[in-house]
Amino acid sequence: MKILVAIAFVAILLSLGAALMYMMRGSAPPAEGQAPKKGNMANALAFRVGFSIVLFICVLVSWKMGWIQPTGIPPGT
Repeated sequence: MKILVAIAFVAILLSLGAALMYMMRGSAPPAEGQAPKKGNMANALAFRVGFSIVLFICVLVSWKMGWIQPTGIPPGT
């Protein structure tokens, strides 16, 4: 489970970096007769948000199934 979470965090950070690259590079106006480019930055950010939600749901399901156990400060302390 630790490896899965680590891989997910790396994927989230890479998509965030890709969005930053697309934002900094900008987009040139389309050439004559060509369709404008799609929003690469928006796609990268949408992937990041979707992947974060999937990771959160996987952690919750894993906890409910008993595959992972919470650690830390006990409740009521």
